This record gives sequence, C-alpha cells and structure tokens, in this order.
Amino acid sequence: MNRKNERRRWNGMSIFDLEDGDFIFGSGDTGFDSDGHMMSRMSDNMALDLDTGEIHMVSGWDDDDEDDW
Repeated sequence: MNRKNERRRWNGMSIFDLEDGDFIFGSGDTGFDSDGHMMSRMSDNMALDLDTGEIHMVSGWDDDDEDDW
C-alpha cells in the first residue's frame, strides 16, 4: 500500500474554517469541526454546517481524487 492510500484510510485530513477559526477533521466529503459540528463539503473552499445550516468559507478541501465531485 502506498502512502497516499494509507493517509486516506487514516482519515487524517484537516481544514481550517475561516469563519470561526475552528479546524475540520475528517475524510471524503464530511467531517467534524473542533466544536463537534458535522460539516459537509459544498466546494473546494466552502462547507455547510449541518447542525446550524450556516455556510462557512474554509482553507480548502483536500482534492487529491478528482472523482469525488
């Protein structure tokens, strides 16, 4: 197994939430921020807080796999 696949399996992605200063941790198209809110990717630099319905600008979602979107 190469390092790229190993990193994805580990779910080690982190994104900075520019709106409230939290980090989002997860993999694929969903993750949880530092406050425990579930976040869903809307685009490379936008995420939806599924708990509050607010849209957040983020530092950038990991886009190694072009097939995700």
